[in-house]
Amino acid sequence: MPVRCIGLMSGTSLDGVDGVLVEFGGGTEAGRVFADASAPLPEPLRALLLDLQQPGPDELHRAAQAGAALADVYAAVVEQLLERSGTAPSQVAAIGAHGQTVRHMPPGHPRLGPHEAPYTLQLLAPARLAEATGIAVVADFRSRDIAAGGQGAPLVPAFHRAAFGLPGMAVGVVNIGGIANLTALCADGALRGFDTGPGNVLLDGWCARHTGARYDAGGAWGRQGRVVPALLAELLADPYFGRTGARSTGRDHFNLAWLDERLARHPGLRPVDVQATLAALTVDSIARAVEGVPWGTPAGTGPQRLWVCGGGAHNRALLDGLAQRLPATTVGTTAELGWPVQWVEAAAFAWLAHQTLLGQPGNATEVTGARGPRILGAIYLA
Repeated sequence: MPVRCIGLMSGTSLDGVDGVLVEFGGGTEAGRVFADASAPLPEPLRALLLDLQQPGPDELHRAAQAGAALADVYAAVVEQLLERSGTAPSQVAAIGAHGQTVRHMPPGHPRLGPHEAPYTLQLLAPARLAEATGIAVVADFRSRDIAAGGQGAPLVPAFHRAAFGLPGMAVGVVNIGGIANLTALCADGALRGFDTGPGNVLLDGWCARHTGARYDAGGAWGRQGRVVPALLAELLADPYFGRTGARSTGRDHFNLAWLDERLARHPGLRPVDVQATLAALTVDSIARAVEGVPWGTPAGTGPQRLWVCGGGAHNRALLDGLAQRLPATTVGTTAELGWPVQWVEAAAFAWLAHQTLLGQPGNATEVTGARGPRILGAIYLA
């Protein structure tokens, strides 16, 4: 019998909440999207969430208030989805709600002491969301994987396999959110995945600082600048880019303070040239990650297809840069496959919620490095 779930995602870019209503059981493992909706984050909430990315006064109170406010935005998106699809709350089995990451310190994070426990923290008030919608909520997906020794991220590769995998073909899926992550669906059936580094997080922050705009629409501003090779080389020298195996990162590592520390050794650069260099950093770190995967294809060819999703898929400079860096690979967006770029992560959390309801693991251990498959998330019944 078909089961409907809602997926809600607010990512590292803090640009808003995306939601989808997905039906499972119709013969497609990835499900079928019935409706989509989105909502911007109110500016006071966005500012508070940004502020909570770093230690500050009265954090517990402010975090609790932010989680409650975010639950209200999530509830508004759920209401849109139900109205657009003509669906009653009783017809939805669960909401998969990611929450807003404000700390992500998995095993191996440079800021963790030798005797400190790794952790990840996504702000939300899932009980409040269940009360507001009358629908069961599955939340806190990442912490069980970390408890099992994993990175807690990325969690989307298993869904990418269901949605985009093709037998015998090497296919890559890159989600360019605030942080970029790569899923490698290898020709021999192997699944790999990891965070490649900054996606939009530095681009958006630098653009906001110098233009007042939240993001560089289409990459137009950055295209007016020139890449600074010495700066790019220093950015790529960060130890994260040399890591192999299971790995994940976030704003705890890649942020404007990280950038400013390196810019101090390159005084006098034009802001637009820094923006161009940051775009090159995103492209180069993704391309290097792609080149480092054993795809099961002839040497030097890489994947046959690379599908891009997330907000960065709207940045033409990033897409063109990837196509130039990976000439043997066809680069496009998931929209070409019937998955609009803003659907994919939200749909992944609907899929993960469905896995939880089925009592099935949601993590891919070959991706996160966890000791074994784990059922993810806590369930808040309606």
